[in-house]
Amino acid sequence: MTASVSYLFLQHYWWVIGALLASLLVFLMFVQGGQTFILGLGKKDAEKTMIVSALGRKWEFTFTTLVTFGGAMFASFPLFYATSFGGAYWVWMTILFSFIIQAVAYEFRSKPSNFLGAKTYEVFLFANGLIGPLLIGAAVATFFTGSAFRLDEMNHVIWQSPWKGLEAVANPINVSLGLAVLFLTRILGLLYLMNTIDDPELNERARKKLLANTIVFLVFFLTFVIWMVLAKGYAYDPDTKNVFMEPFKYLHNLLQMPVVLVIFLVGVVLVLWGLFLALFKGSNNAIWHTGIGTVLTVFALFLVVGFHHTAFYPSSYDLQSSLTIENASSSYFTLKVMAWVSILVPFVLAYIWYAWKAINVKKITKEEVTAAGETHMY
Repeated sequence: MTASVSYLFLQHYWWVIGALLASLLVFLMFVQGGQTFILGLGKKDAEKTMIVSALGRKWEFTFTTLVTFGGAMFASFPLFYATSFGGAYWVWMTILFSFIIQAVAYEFRSKPSNFLGAKTYEVFLFANGLIGPLLIGAAVATFFTGSAFRLDEMNHVIWQSPWKGLEAVANPINVSLGLAVLFLTRILGLLYLMNTIDDPELNERARKKLLANTIVFLVFFLTFVIWMVLAKGYAYDPDTKNVFMEPFKYLHNLLQMPVVLVIFLVGVVLVLWGLFLALFKGSNNAIWHTGIGTVLTVFALFLVVGFHHTAFYPSSYDLQSSLTIENASSSYFTLKVMAWVSILVPFVLAYIWYAWKAINVKKITKEEVTAAGETHMY
């Protein structure tokens, strides 16, 4: 990074990095979505073990990406991190707690000394699969709908609700995105299981569940998108920095940033194409089409809410307390040093891809999970 790189460029650059991590996180939450089927899709113990083992191979990727996203946002936009975690405390603590019980479940479910029984840990996994995506989706929706907080002269957050973020689920728009994310992760979970498990009977059951989950996902996703393009949005003047409500703000952002619009549309088309292949062509590899489409769609939504003079963490209580990539970011020096470190990101992604391929070199079978002397199964 040369000395000529502007502060505004670095702020945009780090928002792109955060958006990329967030979009990868949503894709990797196929683990959470798959966990919601442990109690219904698997009819026998061996089938449940196949499902848990398939998801257990990847749960650490999701957890690591969540932590990396949090770390990147803390370092690049500390005021957002402080306002969100300091104000919307209970929603984020609930999300993190659900991920903690997930880690415990994968560690102890199949242990011989597991005195709680495998069923208890399966319930833990189901709870994480339900709570995590739902609340993360609702929390992200507040980037569009706003939250009731204000910042004082020292940037201390004063949250206006005693529910500390959990009040987000009282807003139908937040719930619609939360449910859209939940059912998207369920779809991705089914597609991943179909791609990873070599069991025709289990895969056929998964395909039957895929259609119903697709319909529900489309209803809630379209509800949110229609609201988004018609709603007033939180804009700010680039000169005065004053925040104001602009009619059709997010629609304007899409139309005035054609590259972002193309990314969004390509992402949606890929999601639908993958579902078409799985539902009507019998493909077991649709996870890649729908997964890439998920990454592109979520990435575009984060650019819509962060770019083009938009308050990405708006306050519905006090407009001027709203956060933008300009007023919430770290110093120029910090962002510049971090930009050098970000050069390592492609190498990290390459390692993840290599590890993914190495872990999935062989599909899971009933024989593998039931054979004596096999390596650890989750």
